[in-house]
Amino acid sequence: MKHLFLFLTLLGLTAQAQLKPVAYNDGAQKLNGMAAIPKQRVKQAPGVLILPAWRGIGDHEKEVAKKLADLGYFAFIADIYGEGHYPKDNAEAGKMAGQYKTDVVAYQKRIQLALNQLVASGANKEKIVVIGYCFGGTGALEAARAGLPVQGVVSFHGGLGRDATRKIAPIKTKILVCHGADDPHVSPEEIASFQQEMKQAKADWQMVYYANAVHAFTEPAAGNDNSKGAAYNEKADKRSWEHFMDFLKEMLE
Repeated sequence: MKHLFLFLTLLGLTAQAQLKPVAYNDGAQKLNGMAAIPKQRVKQAPGVLILPAWRGIGDHEKEVAKKLADLGYFAFIADIYGEGHYPKDNAEAGKMAGQYKTDVVAYQKRIQLALNQLVASGANKEKIVVIGYCFGGTGALEAARAGLPVQGVVSFHGGLGRDATRKIAPIKTKILVCHGADDPHVSPEEIASFQQEMKQAKADWQMVYYANAVHAFTEPAAGNDNSKGAAYNEKADKRSWEHFMDFLKEMLE
């Protein structure tokens, strides 16, 4: 069915899916997510949960959600920070993202709440993949570490680190890490520690490196200057998307 959606989309015979705002809550905190529903809805079709980068829900995450819905998937973009707590600039974003990286239990809870909304929108709860970008990539890995009920997770240029004092538990969720080979924000030591964690957790994991790519290589708004440490890379973006599509096919079909 998804191959038909892709064929029709390439021919220009289908309209792009629309995003629907979805309000939900974490206790008294209001959260504002976004759902993308396939035009040709297939009952209990697979779903993809999207975890945003450090600035919160942006144009990139919205385009990814619509693209996935056009391919026949239910998609939902999580709101991690909550209404009244959205960062105004990179400095605030760094501070807020850092808080959730430290308080991983709170991060995992917000991911689970968004996952509930994805299933409520119509997605098959037995066929769910979590993806994330930058800060959201870290969240995707936390979903796997927490043992959330998903088939796979994908981190695009996400942080790989974890508190060394945390116990390493077995990981049953399959993992794909799409990583810029020249990303200055992830040290060789962090990469080595992550890979050792995956081995110790007996995870089914893959890590793909993209040449000449730094942080945020899927984000067009990041510009094209690698010297800044974060920049768009068209080849890495396209190649990582294809790796993601292959992963989805393996996980959900």
